[in-house]
Amino acid sequence: MPETLRVVIAEDNYLVREGVRRLLEDSGQVEVMACVGDAVELLDAVRRLSPSAVLTDIRMPPGHHMEGIEAARAIRTEYPGIGVVVLSQHTDESYARALFRDGSTGLAYLLKDRVGDLEDLVRALHEVASGGSVVDPLIIDTLVARQQTRTSNPLASLTPRELDVLREMAQGKTNAAIGQALFLSASTVEKHVNAIFTKLGISAAPVHRRVVAVLAFLENAPTPDRRDGADGR
Repeated sequence: MPETLRVVIAEDNYLVREGVRRLLEDSGQVEVMACVGDAVELLDAVRRLSPSAVLTDIRMPPGHHMEGIEAARAIRTEYPGIGVVVLSQHTDESYARALFRDGSTGLAYLLKDRVGDLEDLVRALHEVASGGSVVDPLIIDTLVARQQTRTSNPLASLTPRELDVLREMAQGKTNAAIGQALFLSASTVEKHVNAIFTKLGISAAPVHRRVVAVLAFLENAPTPDRRDGADGR
């Protein structure tokens, strides 16, 4: 059985905060050490309690802008052993790019709909706590749809099945888990994974080649024409 995760939750909506707390505690895999309502309280709780991971909303008081992302990056800089999962209600990939701007290790970007899938949420918390990275598959779907019309992009060279494998990789799944999800043999999954790395020009050097492959979506995505007031929660 996986080691119990010590988690701090940051969410300004009390009902959502308590709902997530109860959901995680009922899993039997998570100990919620604190629930806070803003980024200042989040950073204070992290310093005092040293959790394994943090689950934070993307927008919180006082500015309701990108406090969760800013806190996540501050936590990763000051406490590199603590993973952070950022939750958002929006599929705009610019927020994910802002989160991963200085690196992806120990970070995850999930849509709030994922809260309803306890297994996915707990897996993401375990993944960031161990230094991995997760990008919500719906973000990947948005980028795939947008970039399929951009033939100059290396992502356009991926086959539909390779894109399926990459979506599963984005969730932090191992080859075995990908095979189970897509009903593929281990050797077939390995073949697709290697093809993805080759087509995206990812060498064998990086430790987290899977993360690099996923972030290729974000790096090659066109910057959307957004207004400062766009809602990312």
